[in-house]
Amino acid sequence: MDPTKKLKKEIVAHEQLPWELIEEILSRVSPKYLVPFRVVCKRWKAILDDKTFINNHKETFRFILATKSKIYSVSMDTKILVRELLLDIPGLEAQKPKKLVSCDEFLICIMDKGAAVCNSWLKQTTWISEPSFRFYGIGHRDSNNRSEESVYKTIWNSSTGWKIHDLASGTWIDMGSESSNSNQGKKGPKMHSTSGVFLNGTLFWIVTSDEIAFLYYILLDFPTEGFYQYCELPFGMSHALDALVLRLFNGDRFSVLKQCYVTKKIEIWVTKNKVNVEDGRDVVWMNFMTFSIPNFPGLVPFAYPQQPSYFIHKNERLVVCFCDESGKAWIYVMAENKLIDKVKIESVVDPWPLHCTYFPNLVSVPQGLRDEAKSEV
Repeated sequence: MDPTKKLKKEIVAHEQLPWELIEEILSRVSPKYLVPFRVVCKRWKAILDDKTFINNHKETFRFILATKSKIYSVSMDTKILVRELLLDIPGLEAQKPKKLVSCDEFLICIMDKGAAVCNSWLKQTTWISEPSFRFYGIGHRDSNNRSEESVYKTIWNSSTGWKIHDLASGTWIDMGSESSNSNQGKKGPKMHSTSGVFLNGTLFWIVTSDEIAFLYYILLDFPTEGFYQYCELPFGMSHALDALVLRLFNGDRFSVLKQCYVTKKIEIWVTKNKVNVEDGRDVVWMNFMTFSIPNFPGLVPFAYPQQPSYFIHKNERLVVCFCDESGKAWIYVMAENKLIDKVKIESVVDPWPLHCTYFPNLVSVPQGLRDEAKSEV
């Protein structure tokens, strides 16, 4: 019998079991079998959609690292645990990914000939073939919630301009001709990094200009697709190797990590209120954490510049993944202006692994594209 049906039958047969015990049982089920359980009943769906449940699952993790031929997950419970992830990514056996990005529930591995869009928890992957453009983000236009009918779009750039790829139809839109209302024109702004953040139907990036830092966004709705300035960040850049990373905070706000390359001081800024993606004029930033720790390393190595990855744990601790100047990956945990713990990830042998923050989820990669990907690989 299919293990999913067997487990469902056993749990339903013991429907008088305490919900705490049912949650404990489900937390030990392989993630790829959890998706069908969401239709058992409303209570099960609520459990499986709850981020607390996913965070407590026995196979959850917080960071992903990539080297030539290997992808790893890094979980943090009572200790650091590194596992190899088996993902079907064309070319990975012979090439280290060019970029590793987490955006809108998905992991994106950018390779020489395109990008693999993955749900690394469910072991699902689709492939987008585009050798001449660089990947910058993925999102959908359903501003309130995603559904099985959500139309996902990916954003790409080259020296000739920006393009949007519709995953459902496979069509490409040249933003040079479709974004006349944008305040950036064909080439768009100069992004600080390729790591976009998706919120309520809109993709955001950090843009730097003349030592001033801004948030820019792109609308994913024809015919208004284009780049627009959203708001100014509460600080600028004093050095090209300053760390500057944008993430979501508590699901509906922004957080930004900044480390000054010269002083090594770290600041975490968050938006005070829920983000209104349609108007950035009322955005208020507040300093959430500050760390001035003696002899603290730079989070952007000079030898191989790569922005750090981070998350804020229970609004109390800052957890950062980065590579040191020798190329070894580290996890640092900080709180109350102190370094609480640091761990070198010894099991990732290759130097300079790519890394990103990733929170597991049960959002499936669009079905039709996964079917096409299997035929291409």
